[in-house]
Amino acid sequence: MTNTDKVSPRSQARRYAALALYQWRLTGEDPMSIKRHLLDDPEWLDAVAMSLSGADDDATPDPKQRFKFNLELLEQLLTGVPARIKEIDAQLDRFLDRPITQVDPVELAILRLGAFEILFSDSIPNRVAINEAIELTKLLGAHEGHRYVNGVLDKIARHHAVAMKSEPLQTTPSASEEPTSDA
Repeated sequence: MTNTDKVSPRSQARRYAALALYQWRLTGEDPMSIKRHLLDDPEWLDAVAMSLSGADDDATPDPKQRFKFNLELLEQLLTGVPARIKEIDAQLDRFLDRPITQVDPVELAILRLGAFEILFSDSIPNRVAINEAIELTKLLGAHEGHRYVNGVLDKIARHHAVAMKSEPLQTTPSASEEPTSDA
């Protein structure tokens, strides 16, 4: 049994998204193009899945495991992060201890992914977004990089939670409360 058997489809989608966002940063290639390559090349997808699972180099991939990831989440991340990159990077800049250009590229991809989920994915609890990013960093990042990712994303989550509490609730007026025109 490989680690991919134990990984949820959503976690596997985040793994692929982190790799695609890393490739996007290094090559400038469109993230959806990277996604198409991921899906159109089963051998490459197998190699990526096997390397992420920690399988031996001579292990044979199981074709049934190939597409065990949440495609909807992958697409959401690969469209959402680039679309909101300025907002995400502005939040990261506030809490990083160095210029964003000096952050390890793998860890930056994971930070952007985690920050996107914290800031723009209301259906994902902040602790889940942070824990998923920590696990991704343990798998893909530098030694002890998960501590850095945890610290930065925790600060973003706390700041975001305070900001959300201080924003007044916006309600839509009912038909009887709609303003009338004097004209």
